[in-house]
Amino acid sequence: MFKKILSIIFTISILSLNTAPIMAESCTIEHLDVHQKAPCNIVTIKTDRKVVEQGNVLLFQFDEKYFSKNQPAGTVIHFVVPEALYTREGTLLLPCGTKIVAEVIGVEKPKWFNKNARVNLLFKQVVLPDNTCIDIKARPFTKDYKLKEGPWTTFGKVAVSTLTLGIIGTGAGVGFAFIPNPAKIGVGIGAGVAVGAGVGFLVGIITPGCHYKAKKGEEVYAILVNEMTICNNKK
Repeated sequence: MFKKILSIIFTISILSLNTAPIMAESCTIEHLDVHQKAPCNIVTIKTDRKVVEQGNVLLFQFDEKYFSKNQPAGTVIHFVVPEALYTREGTLLLPCGTKIVAEVIGVEKPKWFNKNARVNLLFKQVVLPDNTCIDIKARPFTKDYKLKEGPWTTFGKVAVSTLTLGIIGTGAGVGFAFIPNPAKIGVGIGAGVAVGAGVGFLVGIITPGCHYKAKKGEEVYAILVNEMTICNNKK
């Protein structure tokens, strides 16, 4: 009888342990305001880590010059976080001085009819000021997820070509007008400018586009392809 009572007590104790309440992990939702067109702005704050969800957009800054003509696929490029990154609610995510390591995984060379070079870039690692490394996967936040020169660079190239050949055309017009009749120099200049500028414009449009250049300090938006997990420092 005594053994049976002990068996019942033991069974009840085991059941009580199995049904004991489990403490839930602390979890709050905060937000980033880096880019208004970011597909996601949610940051999950947990007890021991912060999770920047996939689709968030971050802002990085070139820490060195880059030129696509001389730095092909396989080139490692370094970026920095220009200023400390906080959530809208005030939680620090990335301190100022955080470095970003990226790799060029492909370069599309400039093509005819003024199509600029495109740089396929993958952001791979975050290095915090205390040398803690965090693996990430992010791409440039552009229409095709590649870096390229903007339309103003292309416009400048066409304008230079137009101006240069326009000047050459002016000289040619003066020469051709002067030989038969010096009095028609003005007419020759007008014709030379028109022809030279027209040819220059066409040359600027038809020729290959521009290589991609970036100066140190130039800013780039990057979108997270996977979530980024930042573990809290243990003291």
